[in-house]
Amino acid sequence: MNEFARIRRLHPSADEHLLRALQADFEAQLAAHQDGLSGYIAQLDQTLSNVLQLSPQRGVLAEDLDAEVDRLYRDHVEPPRYRGAAAEAANTPTGIRTRITQVFRSAGILRRVERRFPVDAFTYPGDPLRLDYSYRRNGTRGFVQALALGRDPVQAKVLAYTAERIRAKLEKTEFAAVTETRPLPDNERHQFVVRLLGDQGIELVPVAGLEGFVSRLTSTIQ
Repeated sequence: MNEFARIRRLHPSADEHLLRALQADFEAQLAAHQDGLSGYIAQLDQTLSNVLQLSPQRGVLAEDLDAEVDRLYRDHVEPPRYRGAAAEAANTPTGIRTRITQVFRSAGILRRVERRFPVDAFTYPGDPLRLDYSYRRNGTRGFVQALALGRDPVQAKVLAYTAERIRAKLEKTEFAAVTETRPLPDNERHQFVVRLLGDQGIELVPVAGLEGFVSRLTSTIQ
């Protein structure tokens, strides 16, 4: 993630393992305080005020809550972009996820898709990874993940490992990685990802072919 690369540059001694674990910890705390969420937020404001100040709460109207959360993240958390921001955003995992959501919604299957699927039951407890989309069709569990070919290929390795672990526990599965572009035959990084995903039976779907991929699911997805 770009955010962690930035942290490593600014604070080389930062505890990256702790920072990566914060998401899972916050999600567990939020789930445990569903009946008293306002009190929990007030407690956070008091205990974190020396190092982190929470902004005032504001209501948000959104047709797609996950897309709105992604927008808030881009606006307030993601490192700023100075050149070609719109084009670059479309080539990021967030931009790819936005497009996948749009196509799922247009096909009328978004409500039948589970988003941010936790994988720790298939890997190890505490694994913070969540696959972007999961669905069921014809007795098969399917997974779709946004994957930017132009970014660090480590994410492709994480996906390949995760697919292998899930397949070890689920009899019928299918995986697809949606990329911002078609892999170039003369790009070594692209071809590394193609071979890596191919070895795990993960279908690579460029955004340009996303509608065709989704059309195959529409009549069978449950």
